Amino acid sequence: MGNRPRATLTEVAARAGVSKATASKVLNGRPGVADETRKAVRDAIAELEYVPSTGPRESPAPQTIHAVFDTLLNMYAVYVLDGIISGGRELGVETVTSSLEAETPGQNDPIGVDRIKAIAAQGAAGLVLVTAQLTTAEMDMCDQLGLPLVVIDPANPLDERVTSLGATNWAGGVQATRHLLDLGHTRIGFAGGPAGSLPARERLHGYREALESAGLEVDPALTGAGTFYAETGAVLTNRMLDLADPPTAIFAASDSIAVGVIRTARQRGLEVPRDLSVVGFDDTYNAMWIEPPLTTVKQPLRQMGRVAARTVLDLAAGKVPDSHHVQLATSLVVRESTAPPRRTG
Repeated sequence: MGNRPRATLTEVAARAGVSKATASKVLNGRPGVADETRKAVRDAIAELEYVPSTGPRESPAPQTIHAVFDTLLNMYAVYVLDGIISGGRELGVETVTSSLEAETPGQNDPIGVDRIKAIAAQGAAGLVLVTAQLTTAEMDMCDQLGLPLVVIDPANPLDERVTSLGATNWAGGVQATRHLLDLGHTRIGFAGGPAGSLPARERLHGYREALESAGLEVDPALTGAGTFYAETGAVLTNRMLDLADPPTAIFAASDSIAVGVIRTARQRGLEVPRDLSVVGFDDTYNAMWIEPPLTTVKQPLRQMGRVAARTVLDLAAGKVPDSHHVQLATSLVVRESTAPPRRTG
């Protein structure tokens, strides 16, 4: 090598197009790295004539988790992000945050292979992807780069290569609908999120299960899909209230949708809950401060973020998760937006 400076592990990682953590795994013979990635690192070691130092080691670069959100323009994202940051800091790791910056928030766009490559090149310990689509090509790229990946509330079904984390959406849908049934409602609408969203579909299935278990038929005129935003609540509420036999209660698939439901009901001269009961889903800041305070299904959003941070770091350390899909329990929080249906006649 003559007078040429000794190659560093950072240079090896850059040449192989992987994170420093992944290069270290290969060097130390640790599991959790795809064969193609392992070969790329070994080739880089040979090309750079890298020899591990027997003296003082390089100062390790600070580890980071990269969290990518479909959008940061809602309270759900704020709660989850707070959990990821807290979980990372508990383990001495900082969080880098970005969003997909979609033209239409809530459409669950894919992250893209190029972005995954860029995140790996920045030396991220792992990637946490929140409410976005994940394609087969993107899963393959994470495998090839040895980039640990955890998905929170995946928008689409994933295979066993990917560890995902969410809440018991189906059970939450059952809880919300049963609460309204127990109050005496039989005409219950469902204002849903995106039709392609896995959590939204699970909440819809829970709603249907509760109705069918109570011996009630599901009326297609009382269900609809849109986004997880207030505008969807407004559109679907207007449509349902225009029916000859409108609902006396609406279960909204998010707190933001529920806000749109309540505001629209008021604009039409209805009182909540006297004329229309409303249940949301999430239990974010919106739920506590809207008038009346919202009955909602609580998701443990901060805990989901913390668990995701810990899990992605466990994957980076070569640990195998006990389960590839973790669901944290939901619970019903009863406030003032629900009451027995108003009796007429």
